[in-house]
Amino acid sequence: MADEIDAILLEEAMFNLEQLTKSCQVTREWVIEHVQGGLLHNDDFIHVDPESWIFDSRTFMRVKRIIAIERDFECNAELASLVADMIEEIEHLRTRLKTAGLHQD
Repeated sequence: MADEIDAILLEEAMFNLEQLTKSCQVTREWVIEHVQGGLLHNDDFIHVDPESWIFDSRTFMRVKRIIAIERDFECNAELASLVADMIEEIEHLRTRLKTAGLHQD
């Protein structure tokens, strides 16, 4: 079939730097600056060659979220990262409430 789509479950996805930049439509420099600034939570990467970096699906989703926040609110990377942290914490807390049977929509 000529229109086949290659797909993997996002939860299991792993991305190298090139794949992440293409998937998220950002530059290498953008990713490197955000990693080195501690905004992508990959402390192990700081002293390692960026070509050897591997990102998981959570980082992929965080990059997408930070990009949207930076664009939508015309804010700097640090503020976008802080907002992303808060959104992720809220999602985590909602999951815990739901698991405990305490979450109401």
